[in-house]
Parts: sequence; C-alpha cells; structure tokens
Amino acid sequence: MKKSNLEKLDLELYEETLTNGLRVFIVPKDNVNSVYATFNTKFGSVNQEFIPNGSKKMIKVPLGVAHFLEHKMFEQKDGVDPFTFYSERGCDANANTSNYKTTYLFSGSNSFAENINYLLDYVQDPYFTDENVEKEKGIIEQEIKMYDDDPFFKMYDKIIYNSFINHPIKYPIAGTIKDVYSITKEDLYNCYNTFYHPSNMFLVITGNVDPEETINIIKVNQEKKKFDKFSGIKVKEYNEPNKVEKKTDKANMDIEISKLGIGYKIDVSKIKKSIQEVKRYLSILFDLKLGSTSKLNEDLKNMNLTTHDIDYTLINTDKHILLIVMVETNDTDKVLNLIEEELENLNVTESELTRKKKVKKSGSIYNSDSIYSINSKIVNNIMNYDEVILDDYKHIDEINKKDMDKIVSSIDLDNKTIYVINK
Repeated sequence: MKKSNLEKLDLELYEETLTNGLRVFIVPKDNVNSVYATFNTKFGSVNQEFIPNGSKKMIKVPLGVAHFLEHKMFEQKDGVDPFTFYSERGCDANANTSNYKTTYLFSGSNSFAENINYLLDYVQDPYFTDENVEKEKGIIEQEIKMYDDDPFFKMYDKIIYNSFINHPIKYPIAGTIKDVYSITKEDLYNCYNTFYHPSNMFLVITGNVDPEETINIIKVNQEKKKFDKFSGIKVKEYNEPNKVEKKTDKANMDIEISKLGIGYKIDVSKIKKSIQEVKRYLSILFDLKLGSTSKLNEDLKNMNLTTHDIDYTLINTDKHILLIVMVETNDTDKVLNLIEEELENLNVTESELTRKKKVKKSGSIYNSDSIYSINSKIVNNIMNYDEVILDDYKHIDEINKKDMDKIVSSIDLDNKTIYVINK
C-alpha cells in the first residue's frame, strides 16, 4: 500500500489498486470517532451513449438511467433494505448521482468492518426484475415533479437545457418522466455491467480507521467475488457548438419574489490549460465579481434589490464551462443590467488575487478537520485529475496574474441565455 502525505495538512493518504482494478484511498484521522466511506463509480447522467462491456456496438439508453440505477441498488434480493441495515447499527447511509458519477456512502462510529463489507456487497450485487423496475417509476416521477415545483431547481435545469445543444449534460440528472417510464431492467444491467466494474470504481474512506486492517478487510471481500473481464469504456463524443440553444426564456410560478437566472456558455477549448485549471481560475474570478464579499453583491443588498447573496456555480463539459448566475429579485431587468455591467470588466488586481489565494489556503486548512470534506476532496481529485492532489498549497501558489489575464482575455461572455421566473 502506497503512503503519501497531504502536505501542510498533517494527514496521511494510503492508496492501493486491487487486482480486480478497484482503487482504494484511505485517510486515517484518530482524533474523531466516526468513519465516512464513499463507494464511487464514474457513471453519471451524461453517459447516455456507450459501448457495453463485452460488446462492439454503441447503444443509447434512456435519460435518467444512472439516477434510476442508484435507486434500484437499494433493493436487494434478500429483502434487506440498506437504509435499515445501517440505521440498526447507528449509522447513516445515502447515495447520490451527478452528471459524471454515482456515489454510495455510509458514516458512523460503530461496526466498521461489518459496514464496509455490506457497502461493497450490496453495491456489487444488483437485483433488477421487471416488477421492481416498474414499481420504481412512479416513485421517481414524484421526485421529478417535486424538483419541478422548486423555482431554483427549475431555473437551474432550464438554464443548462437552454445553454447546450448536443451534449447530454443539458438534460436533468433524473431524466424526464417519459424517459423514466421507458427504462427496462435490460437498460439497467447494460449500464451496471459496463460502469460498475471495479476498474471503473474507487473507494474512499476517511476517519478513525487502521489503514492496514481496512485494506485487508476490503481485499478479503473482493477476492471472494468474480467479475467479468473489463474491456474499457467507450462513450460517445459530442460536437457541441459555441452557441446557446435558446437566448431567453421565462415561466410563471406561484412565488413571492421573482427569480433571474443567466447562463454564460464559455468556450475554453483554445486556452492552453486543462479545463480543470481554467475552472480554478474562473472560480476565483467570479468569486471576486459575484461572491458574497463582492461589491456587486453588497450593492444589490444596499439598493434593496435582493435579500440573498448572488448564487453562482460553474459546470463543465470537455469543451465548455457554463457559469450559472441566479438571483432572487422583483426587478429582474435592473439586476440583469447591473450584473452585465459588472462583468464587462473582468480585470483582477494582484492584491485581489493574493487575497483570494489566502482564502483558498485557509479553506484548505479548515476543511482538513472534517472527514467529509477530506473525502469530498479526494473524490473530486480522482474525478477531475485521476489522482489525489497532495499539495493544494502548491496548486494555489501556481495561480498567477499573468495566466489570469490571458484567460480573461480569451473568454467571451456574449454567448448567454437568460431565464426569468415571474411571480
């Protein structure tokens, strides 16, 4: 087992790749009582067209399959409900699906060996029947309707949908109701047998554990199981144009305050940095312009144009980064103009950049005290870089004004979509 230090965080990382391809990452932390474990597969909502493991022909599955599959993993052949299993042992359990991954997790301070074995066992033992697949469809339909009734969820999904043309990131993670009702157990098994192979998965464990004992428990568990030969994963590549699907859109809902959303679709394919590096720079840039401590955020509150901070996030594909900005305001036109005026000048001073780098460093130290934040860092590192970044300080120090200026001069914010929900 390889041992490394997470620099300046006083933490050790243990990692090993098992013979079946499963990657295991362990960060022990003996000043806590609990353990947090996440079992992750690189399979999310965007993986709609792919060549199944052992096949040569590309197939297309319905939207929402990754999310549907996550739901069905909690139904076991022996009738034991994983939520009940963990609850009886004083632990929490859950799962979540994003655009690019699915995660199964538990946390608690009791029965670690039993818990980690059970996590591996239930995720690696699918049980799909025509009957239990059909039963789940109504449950997911209600979940979709629930999110559709939430104005910010609705606006977020619509901004992404109106921003992209070909890339499947445009569709909601849970899919559409129509697609959900078309999902079959064969769809689920095709996805499971391709993306849930140990070679496409990784396990992250943080908290009060002994690394050697933990890896031995996992090895014994995995050696008892047989897996099909893994031929790698081939997914469809999408040619996404540098324009939005729809420039303006609106809806009416029974709400007290109107909502404004803007999606800036930024082509970063010509910037000579990885998309994750560019995203790191843009994260600092837009935090300065739109974040909770920004002048614009303060001005909007002082003018009584909004009662909450500006909400913004960055999502990416292989070629584009989408900046989503959302504001609660009854003067959507005025706030839109103020945001546009602020983003006309994207220049960043040396002192502003230095200040934000210090904030990032302090955030790294603060997060290192949480087994959940440490786990999340490792998961995000594997998804983004396929390795754990051992020295976050070094990556932060490498951010510089010269590169920031180059990136700023290369991005175009004219390619945007606007979405308004009126009260």
